[in-house]
Amino acid sequence: MIELKEFVLEGDEEILKKEWLYIRDLAENENGFTNLSHGISWENFLSLYIPRRRQFVTGEGLEEGMVKQFDYLLWFDGEIVGMYRIRPELNEFLKTVTGGHIGYGIKKEYRGKGLGTQGLKLALEVLKTKTKDSEAYLFVHKDNPASLKVMQKNGAYIDHETDENFCTRIKL
Repeated sequence: MIELKEFVLEGDEEILKKEWLYIRDLAENENGFTNLSHGISWENFLSLYIPRRRQFVTGEGLEEGMVKQFDYLLWFDGEIVGMYRIRPELNEFLKTVTGGHIGYGIKKEYRGKGLGTQGLKLALEVLKTKTKDSEAYLFVHKDNPASLKVMQKNGAYIDHETDENFCTRIKL
């Protein structure tokens, strides 16, 4: 069974530990999906990472240029296999250079199984409930054709490109 669940910020320690292990083991930067918390300890996950996630959810205390963001994890048969970052409102940088409404990554061992496509479909449904925009903006590295195909399977078209990325749009 595949599910997209919002990142748990408190409560169930078993789920929090699974989230921590996912974040700890996630690469620092893979195909443009960044994780500044690669290798984080359990203690720092609780004392630094979780409070920072709360800031992104509320939008309070964010540095200039940062926007609200909701993190969702893709679960498949009880395991976390991917992560989706959903931003309901975009600034000019996120609209034109890189970022967009949704950023995502799938664990290497789960790629090529259709999970990214299913996860993006679920993430788009979440975005529809959170944004006023009529289209989702997404970016993909030009050297990542698999991710571009995931977007296109969800209705994406290439709107423009930068030196590194294609910028796609998906009608909501």
